[in-house]
Amino acid sequence: MSLIAERFNNPSLWSLITANLLVAALALRFDWSLIELLWIYWCQSVIIGVINFIKLLTLADFSTEGFTVNGRSVPANQLTKFSTALFFALHYGTFHLVYLIFLSVFTLAGNELPLGPGVTSVAGIVFSTLVFLANHLFSFYSNWPQERLGTNIGQQMFIPYVRIIPMHLTIIFGAVLGSATGGTFVPLLLFLALKTFADVALHLYEHRPVV
Repeated sequence: MSLIAERFNNPSLWSLITANLLVAALALRFDWSLIELLWIYWCQSVIIGVINFIKLLTLADFSTEGFTVNGRSVPANQLTKFSTALFFALHYGTFHLVYLIFLSVFTLAGNELPLGPGVTSVAGIVFSTLVFLANHLFSFYSNWPQERLGTNIGQQMFIPYVRIIPMHLTIIFGAVLGSATGGTFVPLLLFLALKTFADVALHLYEHRPVV
């Protein structure tokens, strides 16, 4: 099997793609607002952060190659593992606390922003979050027992941050595009495309085969 085929021959990748397509179909079918999708994305990002925190704590025989603290190399010991996991939780959590504040403001503003009519389907947000939770738990139990051995702790810590990029771009440009196009359709497509790309790219990188 070729390297490319091997990278795509992963059930958890296709379950992730399916989850994204399902949520996208529901969003289009029920005309969800961009804010509602941002809430779903935020919840999914929190799920990924919690799982990554668990991964950092359960690393075994991990590598610290290229990973430095205050310009100094660190040993591959339990202290490094726990301190890295704690730093990740605080830093990643702070990012998402800031986004939580932004989303709360956008939600309360409702129709005053060109991001859609606010939150009208709490059930849709909860269902979509559960869909992604099931996918990420499946991926964790399918892949992590093998990948926890020999993983680079620095790379593992930074992997989830690629998820922040679509959120940045959508928040910054979503309202601008909504105003320019007179609606939310274009920002919605931008968001879904960026989100799906980030999900697939993150999955392929994190679960890349060792050659």
